[in-house]
Amino acid sequence: MEKTDKKTDILVAAEKLFCEYGFEGTSTRQIAAESGANMAMINYYFGSKMGVFKEILEERVMSFKSQLNQIKEENIPAKEKLIKVIEKYATRILSNANFHKMMYRELSLSLRPEVFDQIKGAMGQNLIVIENIIKEGIESGDFREVDIRMTIVSVMGTISMVTTSPNKIAPDSTYDLNKEKDRKIITERLVAHLKDMILTHLTPKK
Repeated sequence: MEKTDKKTDILVAAEKLFCEYGFEGTSTRQIAAESGANMAMINYYFGSKMGVFKEILEERVMSFKSQLNQIKEENIPAKEKLIKVIEKYATRILSNANFHKMMYRELSLSLRPEVFDQIKGAMGQNLIVIENIIKEGIESGDFREVDIRMTIVSVMGTISMVTTSPNKIAPDSTYDLNKEKDRKIITERLVAHLKDMILTHLTPKK
C-alpha cells in the first residue's frame, strides 16, 4: 500500500508543479521534494520526467473518455446524453483550470511530439463519442441536420475561453477559478448558457 500511495504522491505533486511552472520549468528534483519521494522512486515508477508527464495526461484523458462512454451507453434520449456531456465537460475543465491551460500550452508549443500526439489522439477519440451522440439525435429526429464538428467546436471553444479568461464574461469582476465560490458561479452560468445555445441550435425548426 505504501508504494502505491507514494506513486500517487508523485503524480499529484508533479501535476501541481507542471501546472504552475510548465514541463520545462519543472525538474525531477522538485517533484521528489514536493512528493516526499526520492529520485530512485521516480525512475522506478516512471523512468523519467517525461514518463511522469505522460502518465498524468493519460490518466486524465482516459478517465474522461470512460465517463463519455458511460453516458453514450445510457438508455436515454440523445438530448439528455448531450446535456450530461456538457455538464460533465464544463465542470471537469473548470475544476481543473490549471491542468487545462497546461495541456493546451503543450498543444500550442508542440515541443514534444510524443505528448502532442497522445493528447491530440485522445481528444480526437472523445470528439468521436460526442459526434456519435449528436448523430444519434439527428437519426431519431430529436436534432436537426447540422455541421456536427462545428457544433462541438462551438461548445468546447466556449468552455476553453471561459476557463482561460473567466473575466471576459464579467469585465468588471475579479473571478478566480481557484476560489470555490467563484468557480461555482461561473460553472452554473456557463452550463446554463451552453444548454440554451446547444438546444436552440439543434432543435428542429417547425
